[in-house]
Amino acid sequence: MDLTVISYAVYLPVASGVTFWVARTLSRNGRLFLSDVFAGDDRLADAVNHLLVVGFYLINLGFVALWMRSDSQVVSAAGVFEALSYKLGTVLLLLGVMHLGNVYVLNRIRRRGSLEKQQRPPVAPQGFVAPHPA
Repeated sequence: MDLTVISYAVYLPVASGVTFWVARTLSRNGRLFLSDVFAGDDRLADAVNHLLVVGFYLINLGFVALWMRSDSQVVSAAGVFEALSYKLGTVLLLLGVMHLGNVYVLNRIRRRGSLEKQQRPPVAPQGFVAPHPA
C-alpha cells in the first residue's frame, strides 16, 4: 500500500476525532460561561451553544477534509510522521484560534452586558415646577 494513503488513513480519523473531542469539551464546559454571558437565560445559552458547536463542526471538518490532500508523495515512514505532524499541528492551531476567537467575542458581549447593568436608569421626576411668568 502507498505510504501517502496510509498517512491519509491515519490523518482523517485522528483529526476528526480531535475535532469532535474539542467541540464536545467546549460545549460541555462553555455552557456556564454562555449562561453568564446571556444573564442567566439558560435557553438562549443552550441555543447559542448548540449553534456554536454546529458551526465549529462545519468549519473544522471542512478544513480537515480540504487539508487532507498532499501535494508531495510520501516515500518513507519518516515522511508519514512528518506529513501527519504538519497536518495535525495545523488543525490543532486552527481549533485553538477558533476557540480563542469565540471566547473573545463572547467575553466582549458579557462585558457590554455588565456595563449596561452598572448604569442606572434615569430617575423619574418627583415633581414639577410651574412656569414663572416673565
